[in-house]
This record gives sequence, C-alpha cells and structure tokens, in this order.
Amino acid sequence: MAHKKIQRTAKAILNALECPEGELSILIVDDAQIARINKTYLGRSGPTNVIAFPMTEGQFGDINPNLLGDVVISLDTAAREARDDCVSLESRFDQLLIHGILHLFGFDHEQTAEDSEMTVKEEQLLELL
Repeated sequence: MAHKKIQRTAKAILNALECPEGELSILIVDDAQIARINKTYLGRSGPTNVIAFPMTEGQFGDINPNLLGDVVISLDTAAREARDDCVSLESRFDQLLIHGILHLFGFDHEQTAEDSEMTVKEEQLLELL
C-alpha cells in the first residue's frame, strides 16, 4: 500500500466527515502484532482486522479535539478478507480505514442501535472514494 495513497484516502474520509483539521495515526501491522495489541489493550485473543484508539475520550479527551487517535490495521487479515470477499486488497484496506476512523468519531457497531448507522456511514464514505 502506497503511503501517499493512504494519506489521500484518510484526508478524503476526514473531509467527508467535516473534520479536515483532524489528525490521526495509521499503523499497518501483521497478524502477530495486532494479536498482541488486541490482547494487551482489549483483552481479546487472536488477530483482528482493525483496532481504533480514540484520543477524544477519557479525562483529557478535550485537550486537543483535532487529535482523533490511532487506527491499527492488520495487512495479513485485510489480505485474507479481500481474497475471501473477492475484492482487491486496496478496496478492503479502504473499508477497514473507514471503519477505524468511524470508531475514532464514536461509532460503535457492537451497540445494536448504532450498527446500522455505522454501516450506512461506511457505505456512504466508500461511495465517495
């Protein structure tokens, strides 16, 4: 995945979410690395496709509202899911990047009421890309 392409995609997502000054970091890892992060920070075993760490939550979340947080994506899992879904790795990566960024904005698909709202927002953002 080309660094500049990922940067342009993230900027397009932030612009579409009306947060052009938003800052985030994107960490691309393998399954072993994301499994360690998943266990350490979320208490869950095994690899996952994307993890987001919002910086706008908690006691000091309002210090810098433009500092959104971190998105960690497993390229191994993204590649496997792309193959399984018969889509390009780039397309699957974009989906995961959108998903992670939406988590930084407070969307949570594990809450039933927000599940469809997050899915709709993901689909809208994919259309823009």
